[in-house]
Amino acid sequence: MKIEKLFDLEHTLAKDYLNEFTYPWEALRGIKNMILQLGPTLINRGYKEISKNVWVHESAIIAPTAYLGEPCIIGPNTEVRHCAFIRGSALVGADCVVGNSVELKNVILFDHVQTPHYNYVGDSILGYKSHMGAGSITSNVRSDKKLIIVHSDPEIETGLKKFGAMLGDYVEVGCNSVLNPGTVVGRHTNIYPTTCVRGVIPEKSIVKNSGVIISKF
Repeated sequence: MKIEKLFDLEHTLAKDYLNEFTYPWEALRGIKNMILQLGPTLINRGYKEISKNVWVHESAIIAPTAYLGEPCIIGPNTEVRHCAFIRGSALVGADCVVGNSVELKNVILFDHVQTPHYNYVGDSILGYKSHMGAGSITSNVRSDKKLIIVHSDPEIETGLKKFGAMLGDYVEVGCNSVLNPGTVVGRHTNIYPTTCVRGVIPEKSIVKNSGVIISKF
């Protein structure tokens, strides 16, 4: 569950920021301030401030119907497609896809992340080359509105009311899956379509929609 076990920090502008923490969800509270501090430093690196506190790389492709709320950063060669809704506090890396009708809020997307179709990603961090299948979402608030616990052994109280999912590098999430609040998925894991995921999933696993988890090796 620790940051160094989930992510290769060479693939995000948030490297220095994430290095301040042990567990990735500890970074959720400060994403907005991190982006506000980082954005102005990017002006001489190919980024333009296209509106207040919205920095977009000159090579990024932004559909005219997309909404970019402040603050946010959109990296090189990233495509933000029609009707994407970036509510704010979103750091989107290089070579990413933010697809049609996708909503992002308080997130870090590492380089080469794909959220291409009808995804909601909130209060979450998606590692390098992770992919959200069509219609898959992060659920970031408990139905009873209590603070979120990471269900591991032992359980960890996060002190957070909003916490979606932490996806390690190369995680594949199948179509129409739901990642419940406080989900942590290890690197190189595949999640079957229509699966409801909860708790900590070991790296290099396959999560079946029956709830069964098996190792790839």
